[in-house]
Amino acid sequence: MSQTAQRSIEIDFFRGFALIAIALDHIPSSVLSHGMLHTFAYCDSAEVFVFVSGYVSAASWLAIAARKGTDAANWRFFRRSREIYAAYLCAAVLMLLSGAAAVGLRVDSPLVGVSGFERFAAHPFAMLGNIAIFRDQPYLAGVLPLYVVLVLALPLVMPLARRAPAAALLGSFALWFASSWLGRYLPSVPGSIWPFNPFAWQAMFMLGLLCRLYPVSDAFQTSRFGRTLTLLACVLLAAFAFVRLFVEVDPQPGYMKQNLASVRIVSFATVAWLAAQATRLGWVGWLARRLPGIVTVGQQGLVCFVGGALASNTIDTLLHATHSTTLLPTRLLGDALAIGALLMLAGGARRWKAVRPRVALT
Repeated sequence: MSQTAQRSIEIDFFRGFALIAIALDHIPSSVLSHGMLHTFAYCDSAEVFVFVSGYVSAASWLAIAARKGTDAANWRFFRRSREIYAAYLCAAVLMLLSGAAAVGLRVDSPLVGVSGFERFAAHPFAMLGNIAIFRDQPYLAGVLPLYVVLVLALPLVMPLARRAPAAALLGSFALWFASSWLGRYLPSVPGSIWPFNPFAWQAMFMLGLLCRLYPVSDAFQTSRFGRTLTLLACVLLAAFAFVRLFVEVDPQPGYMKQNLASVRIVSFATVAWLAAQATRLGWVGWLARRLPGIVTVGQQGLVCFVGGALASNTIDTLLHATHSTTLLPTRLLGDALAIGALLMLAGGARRWKAVRPRVALT
């Protein structure tokens, strides 16, 4: 595959599936979330989304650089960082409004506490200022500051990754190794943290970026060593699933996800290698062509992330307000509503982007 080739339908499918899984995972009473990655592995859809974002960002940068030059590619990602920052502010406002709705409906939901609305009600202007400079990151909006940082750094990272990939990888993991210490210096209000430590999570983004620049060949994947890796991945996946399902059934401590614990990287690498084999065999492409709505969700990632966060909170609030969080039919209905909302939002965003250039000319 050439370095300037466009993104694949499989990558968009993985990204779309991750976005749907993220929305379901943030509905506490979701039924389908029990079948997602976090149930049987030490990673979850966040790793998938960040890795794929690194892959897609590298593909986009290369495509723009090939057509218009590196300066144009760098400028495009600077503008992209502004778009993500605007999406972050939008998501933060929506999270506060979700908390306000839960309070107004007198819903006994964890959303009331985690949304930050109570703190906002006490000190609105101070909190808005802290949100603007990332010192206070409302629930579910916290992953977007990570993306702002990663996208801003991309023009500096891409030349190094293209010239010296080994140095880029070693530097990335050195930064990951020191991330717990460096994370203490991230700006935050007392009692608040960055849910995704950028010094740690840049390693997952970098892995995706390097996989786009230097894809593993089919010949290697089917070689004796490649088949051995596949067998090892199957064994590790089964071992992780056994431990997660029958031994460590409680949720992982939050700091393991915040700082991207090593076991999460190994677990993700296991899943990613097996996903690569499924892609090579054509299984993922076959599935993607039959589920084009998921592909569209992946193509409209930023809009669907913000919309999915709002859908999760809205559905959770409605289930608590109607006292139906323990009823299987309504829980399944909530899952269906979340998936339907993302599919509709993605389709609408795609149509708007197709029409917008014509509207601008009229």
